[in-house]
Amino acid sequence: MPVGTQASVKTLDPSEVAATGAQIVLSNTYHLMLRPGIGVIEEAGGLHAFMRWPGPILTDSGGFQIFSLATQVNVREEGAVFKSHIDGSRHLLTPEHAVQLQHCFGSDIMMQLDHVVGYPVEPALSRESMERSARWLGRCVAEHLRLDAGARGRVLFGIAQGGMDADVRKESARLVAQANVAGCAIGGLSVGEPKSLMGEMLASSLWELPLDKPRYLMGVGSPEDLWNCVAQGVDMFDCVLPTRLARNAAVFTPEGRVSIRSSRFRNHHQAIDQSCDCSTCATFTAAYVHHLFRAGETLGMRLASIHNLRFLARQMERIRAAIADGAFAEEMSRFLAMYRPVTK
Repeated sequence: MPVGTQASVKTLDPSEVAATGAQIVLSNTYHLMLRPGIGVIEEAGGLHAFMRWPGPILTDSGGFQIFSLATQVNVREEGAVFKSHIDGSRHLLTPEHAVQLQHCFGSDIMMQLDHVVGYPVEPALSRESMERSARWLGRCVAEHLRLDAGARGRVLFGIAQGGMDADVRKESARLVAQANVAGCAIGGLSVGEPKSLMGEMLASSLWELPLDKPRYLMGVGSPEDLWNCVAQGVDMFDCVLPTRLARNAAVFTPEGRVSIRSSRFRNHHQAIDQSCDCSTCATFTAAYVHHLFRAGETLGMRLASIHNLRFLARQMERIRAAIADGAFAEEMSRFLAMYRPVTK
């Protein structure tokens, strides 16, 4: 899922996003609550009409901002009190209010409000945040049922938490699995921990989640992660990575990530990726995109964003086809043998 935090996938219009093969986009409840505000979105006829996105929309609840804006948040049992990063005003986001906002947005998939912690984290806080997330999930489910959002085709997902404690993660996943939700997400990963640890914590969470509901790994989206995590049993992903990298001149290729600013592309009068069918690769050369970034032209960011989103969509298409053909392991081996991830 491309990320359109503030009702916009950065630099692209909705038709360009759809043309990459994206079927659903993600927006963020916390940010939209602050700007433009629920009133403006309701007047527009909901988030779909406001941003002119024809497909489904998933909205995160604002739980991630408890982690990412930690110095501006006070978490208590009632909810999270945020100090706005825009004007300093204070806002209480409760589990019930998070569901109400997403209901008013017209979100197709609504996420529970959860308590996200980072890495490293004290074991006691891992358990405390997990148990709070579980209690908040119960309140979100109750509010979702009260609003009868399901009758409008809108669904609620629960989120398994637990920091970097495998046992706590298993317990959290069991609680989410037992809840009255349409899908199960795994949160609180890719927050600074080594990838090997992320893999261990993901496995701990997935072990307890049902097979008959979608499994959504939040905030993860590098090409190798898609393959490796699908291999573990993940169905859905979102990440700002492809468009953020693109705005910084980093593009995906079958051999790995490269900087289109590199001098080796100055006279490269072929597509960035000759195997790619995106509009960027079909229309422009790597030399031209290289020139745009060197010249500081916004079009370079747009073209790179289109390419990166299409690259990830193509990976998921390849994965789905391989699963259908019973050839996932072979296809994954072929991908990993060629693709060289960026290592820290």
